[in-house]
Amino acid sequence: MSDKPIISARDLSIHFTLRGGFLAPKQVLRAVEGVTLDIPSGSFFGLVGESGSGKTTLGRAFLKANKISRGQAHYFDGEVEYDLENLSKQQLKDYRKRAQLIFQDPYAALSPRMTVRDIIAEPLEVMGLTSTREETDERVREIAAKCRLNLEHLRRFPHAFSGGQRQRISIARALVSNPRFVVADESVAALDVSIQADILNLLKSLQDELGLTYLFISHDLSVVAHICDHVAVMYLGRLVETAPTKDLFSAPRHPYTKALLSAIPSLDPDQRDGGQKLQGEIPSPTNPPPGCKFNTRCPFAIDICRTKEPELEHSGREHDVACHRWQELAEGADAESAT
Repeated sequence: MSDKPIISARDLSIHFTLRGGFLAPKQVLRAVEGVTLDIPSGSFFGLVGESGSGKTTLGRAFLKANKISRGQAHYFDGEVEYDLENLSKQQLKDYRKRAQLIFQDPYAALSPRMTVRDIIAEPLEVMGLTSTREETDERVREIAAKCRLNLEHLRRFPHAFSGGQRQRISIARALVSNPRFVVADESVAALDVSIQADILNLLKSLQDELGLTYLFISHDLSVVAHICDHVAVMYLGRLVETAPTKDLFSAPRHPYTKALLSAIPSLDPDQRDGGQKLQGEIPSPTNPPPGCKFNTRCPFAIDICRTKEPELEHSGREHDVACHRWQELAEGADAESAT
């Protein structure tokens, strides 16, 4: 893993204008607001948060699938640098080869009318990456083998496969263009636990073999703890904490992160009733609360939390947190554990 980022975002915001009803004004949905983030090249970078926190919207922006409303996002790969907000048609065509997506649902992501060979070959043909059918077939067979698909599978249709096999087909389609950056959006959420482990191990081995960088979007923190190098936590469109995985899970700073970690099932009966529990629902992104966006659900919120938005600040080695009281809460936790 390199310290140099492959994706770098600064004050990135993504807004959508919602049409109002009869005599109702239009509303602005602030899906992502003021995100500053670096994804190191060669990393397995996790992005976590509740549904509606803006994870998928941010990932789609890095793929140039969502328009950036404010701020900047850049892609770096060796001598190649792209401003994702201002890509020419030729640059966008090249970027499509370099950045790909693995979908969440392996059943809905594949066309039932195409064979596996045609599904995997489609990006090559659309992007013009191969000039002959023989060259296309060779590339398809090569990436299929890397994704643990047999040659006989290439002649079948998606309905003949299980969920895990279909996800391997989706992975092969995403990697056939030799991308450098891959967004995996809840790519194991629809699979059984045993199949999840198989797919995660496949993604990790492909990363080592092909030099990939993943943005792994998930709501399952136990999966993130197993596979990711670094984790960013989102709440209502904003980053509230980022840290190396080990540091985040051993010493979370933000109350929201602590609540998410408390929700991970434990086999220890003494820990099942402990931890911090979230109360209430995530606010609407069309009408976010003033100050810290988490203040409506945070048991530690005080007056400043309801009036002033906290900024991400360093709390340790590569550990950033957006909370007015993180130092005070950390000292209290240390004192409690000492006793």
